[in-house]
Amino acid sequence: MSGRRPNFLVISTDQQRADHLGCYGATVLRTPNIDSLASRGIRFDRAYVASPVCMPNRASLITGRMPSLHGLRHNGLNLSLDTTTIGDVLRAEGWTTALVGKAHFQRVTRNMSPILARRTHVPNSHFPEARIAVGSRYDQEVAQTWRDDPRHDLAYPYYGFETVDLTIEHGDLVEGHYSRWLAERHPEPDRLRGPENALKGEERAAPQSWRTAIPEELYSTRYIEERTIDRLNEFARDRETPFFLWASFNDPHHPFTPPGRYWSMYDPEEVDLPVSFALNDKADWPSRLGQMRRDGLSSLTGTAAIAVDEAELRAAVALTYGMISMIDDAVGAILRELGKLGLEKDTIVIFLSDHGDLMGEFGLVFKGPYHYQALVRIPLIWADGRSPGPRQHGGYVSAIDIAASMIHAAGIAPFNGMQGRPFVHDDGTPVASRDCVLVEDEVQTRLPGHELRGRVRTLMADGWRLTIYDGVGLGYLYNLNDDPSEMDNLWDEPSAQPVRSEMMERLVREMIAHSETSPLPEYAA
Repeated sequence: MSGRRPNFLVISTDQQRADHLGCYGATVLRTPNIDSLASRGIRFDRAYVASPVCMPNRASLITGRMPSLHGLRHNGLNLSLDTTTIGDVLRAEGWTTALVGKAHFQRVTRNMSPILARRTHVPNSHFPEARIAVGSRYDQEVAQTWRDDPRHDLAYPYYGFETVDLTIEHGDLVEGHYSRWLAERHPEPDRLRGPENALKGEERAAPQSWRTAIPEELYSTRYIEERTIDRLNEFARDRETPFFLWASFNDPHHPFTPPGRYWSMYDPEEVDLPVSFALNDKADWPSRLGQMRRDGLSSLTGTAAIAVDEAELRAAVALTYGMISMIDDAVGAILRELGKLGLEKDTIVIFLSDHGDLMGEFGLVFKGPYHYQALVRIPLIWADGRSPGPRQHGGYVSAIDIAASMIHAAGIAPFNGMQGRPFVHDDGTPVASRDCVLVEDEVQTRLPGHELRGRVRTLMADGWRLTIYDGVGLGYLYNLNDDPSEMDNLWDEPSAQPVRSEMMERLVREMIAHSETSPLPEYAA
């Protein structure tokens, strides 16, 4: 990289576990373009979320702060418009900022979760909440508003982004600016979307799957690819102004609707299944969820984890592979354009996912407050021309470190309250900056078999994982060095009690270390 201020191109996927990439060990799935980033950059092998849920972790990515501080604790809330983001910081220092794809910094539905709506007390009629949002727009990503009002748009800058080409939700049901782009290219776009318009034949056993009628060239992944390339061409006209561009793909999240050839690209009989798949009854939460599915109590249309049989899982994995391959093709087109425009040498490219997917662990798919590696560990690649790869980083990294690393690479001081730590030196080589990682999780819905909603904290340290739940007499302790598939819970094992005690103390210390420090006092006490 030259001496000029670096550009940043962030490429993210949604709900993709780390080992669903060739460079992270996938054997059937083919991802040559994303793998090429790893071959010339740093691959982080122990990168973890701040929270294994879309909205809180995305807010942590742009703030460098834990969910308990930025306030977007779980889906269905809104990130305060007063929040300082990486986009704000870079923009103030002269960077052009743009987002293409999924934002999810505000709620996308109008109605609050019915679980959280059941209050345990009657709220104050004038001040029902501890915080009041007055005169601010927290309707900007509501999908129904985009459907109902053709003039609806975001108020810019949107969390530090000067322009946004927005996509909302998943599968072939994506809304936002994408819907308007689709309507310009097809006379009846609504006849292409949803299971009621699905193509017949070649159905798959996976829940929430249908063969979409949307052709490849009109699918949301292609829209994000096209608009990202358009933005790169705009930025290339002014070489003196650096840019921060985030290409944020909505896939491989369910529903499973890869278009065209990507639907049948992978044979369900040949996909990789987790080692723990057949051990549904060997752990507490999978056992409860398995029984719920057998009793007909599982919601097959939501986002919460459900138990699946082998045919369902194989179909889900094959379709997920198809979605990832389409994204990989898009990444290839974006990287080729970056090189064609002569921007490659001055651009740091960062690839990551917002969180993982159980995708077969203990017979489960989707997500929930079950902190298996499949959910909390994410792929993270940092490709910086100053430090050619391949390099492998085995130290702990948190999602909150990404914004801190970008600010550091830009030569900008962090703001007070930013909790992330840079994981790269000034020359682009990796830094071993953490000896543990904290994961927070606040859940909208009840835990299986309990009246309580999930409130969870996890600590990763020294190859161990400790997880504890609020109000539930359960804890989890895994030696990941000896048991990487997390099949042997040592919480009650007598020989593991010294480690359990040490991990509990370290968890408390990390929670204290990640408590609020902003704002600074204006006077000395």
